[in-house]
Amino acid sequence: MAHEIDYQIIGDDIQVVEIELDPNEAVRAEVGAMLFMESGIQMQTTTGGGLFQGLKRMVTGDSFFISSFINAGPGKQHVAFAAPYPGKIIPIDLRQYGNEFICQKDGFLCAAQGIEIEVAFTRKMGAGFFGGEGFILQRLTGDGLAFIHAGGTIMERVLQAGETLRVDTGCLVGMESSVDYDIQFVGGFKNALFGGEGLFLAKLTGPGKVYLQSVPFSRLADRIISAAGYGRGVEQNRGIGGLLGGFISGE
Repeated sequence: MAHEIDYQIIGDDIQVVEIELDPNEAVRAEVGAMLFMESGIQMQTTTGGGLFQGLKRMVTGDSFFISSFINAGPGKQHVAFAAPYPGKIIPIDLRQYGNEFICQKDGFLCAAQGIEIEVAFTRKMGAGFFGGEGFILQRLTGDGLAFIHAGGTIMERVLQAGETLRVDTGCLVGMESSVDYDIQFVGGFKNALFGGEGLFLAKLTGPGKVYLQSVPFSRLADRIISAAGYGRGVEQNRGIGGLLGGFISGE
């Protein structure tokens, strides 16, 4: 069974989750996500279950290693984790989703000790080749709390049986395992070439809850690269010095 943990989410657009641990309770997190830990917390970095477990996490975009934070003190202790880019942290109580939840690749932030992070392949080959973020998703399993992060504003939609929602392939954050995931061609020559939404959309069919994000990290990264001068005729091989010079000069 997963450990019972208490938490609070701090902040608005760049959030932190602070977790309170009783003695001997633990939480596991993506490597590098820790913001602070109190003196009674001990950190242990392992593969989280052997070589195979580490390799499975690498396939989903996470680190080969995972860090566990254990309260080794006599009283309550706190540890906090921060998302790697602006957005929201979403608490997921796996008991409300049949002890299983599917999220985007590299969406995992932290979870109570006892939650497993596994590979989840989409069931349809078309979604694998054209699904935008790839056919490899993360499956979180267990009977406790997990936390995932996403970019921008988060929207929740509860799909009824047979209800369909079409979304940008990069905007899907997570969903119940009961939701069917597939891709759909945008359709129309002008839509495909000039619509700016890509050639395919993700097709989600209920029943189940779906979480969407307004700013996928890939979209944010594209904007940052564009603002830095790439794609506007600036030499792409000018190196770090030239890039910094461009920022200083206002390019």
